[in-house]
Amino acid sequence: MTTTSDDAQQKTEAYLGRLRRRLRGLRDEHAGEIVEELRGHIAEKAAAGGGTAEAVSAALAALGSPEELASQYMTYELMARAEVSRSPLRILESLFRWASLSIAGFFVLMGTIAGYGVGGAFLLSAALKPFHPRTAGLWSLPSSNDCMDISLRLGFGSAPAGSHDLLGLWIVPVGIVVGCGLVTLTTRFAIWCAKQYRRTHGLERRS
Repeated sequence: MTTTSDDAQQKTEAYLGRLRRRLRGLRDEHAGEIVEELRGHIAEKAAAGGGTAEAVSAALAALGSPEELASQYMTYELMARAEVSRSPLRILESLFRWASLSIAGFFVLMGTIAGYGVGGAFLLSAALKPFHPRTAGLWSLPSSNDCMDISLRLGFGSAPAGSHDLLGLWIVPVGIVVGCGLVTLTTRFAIWCAKQYRRTHGLERRS
């Protein structure tokens, strides 16, 4: 009986040791809390299965590999920080990690990059218009078909022949409003997705 108990304890400690090493990006006290909470979770599940080494193995298998579990905790932590700071850089950092874990994270990351990219382009165009009044702004470009091509230009290079500046100096207020609006909406979208991820995985409380 003692040997079985020792085997179960060794399996648990080996698993938690690997997990703890992968949580080096977290504060020591936070990582310690996660390890202790999981220790209790494993003990509870193992006790329900008879407290044998096999029951411990089953509890550990249900958690997944310590490397994958640690990556989920790290992603969870980054998303929690992003929700508080609302910094685009922190949001993108957390989404990059999420994208490495799932297809859903990849698509959210791509959508967020696109939103920030277009919003940033509008803001840059508005900021550069006073310095490049004849080339920056929102332009219609000549097209080989009947459709009109629209280009948001930052003022570098010359405007193509036959093109037309659609907004003129109005690009300054329009670019600021549209750019800030897109950045704000993209941030809210990313944070909403982060909240859904945290709510779905529920890593703060495993039962």
